Amino acid sequence: MLTFSEKINIIEENFPQLTRKDISLGRINYHLEESNRDKKIVIQHLHPNGNGFVYAGHLPRGKKNEKGMVNIRDYSADELINLVQKSMDYLLEEKGNSDEESYPLEPEKENWIGGVDHEKLLLVHEEELWNIYAGLNLEAAFESYKEAHDYLVEEGFEKI
Repeated sequence: MLTFSEKINIIEENFPQLTRKDISLGRINYHLEESNRDKKIVIQHLHPNGNGFVYAGHLPRGKKNEKGMVNIRDYSADELINLVQKSMDYLLEEKGNSDEESYPLEPEKENWIGGVDHEKLLLVHEEELWNIYAGLNLEAAFESYKEAHDYLVEEGFEKI
């Protein structure tokens, strides 16, 4: 496992385009100000204990947490450099040049049905997120229509 200072050195030597932001508890965030997406934080909560997260919008849902982040605690130098570079490439990609082009115009609301009990879910675009509701309960939130759509399809739901 790389130490906190080793991770900082790798990040700052390899990615000078990232802006360092010192936050609480000795943690550090690194922002990509030139991002073409709403997301600007590439590295979040890099902690003196070696823990930290890298945004991984380019990875499939199962490989990242619900916020789109991957824990880098046990990453090697090469793995860290590779993940950060791919994250930055994704954030710098022009929105129109991504897979999102293949999705229809984004509606404000959609009804979905599926699962064992033919459960009904509502997909709603609120503020900058795509929220999935089961009744009044928020079940999941995604940063893009594509992510929400793919999640619902993977879980066996169909648009009504």
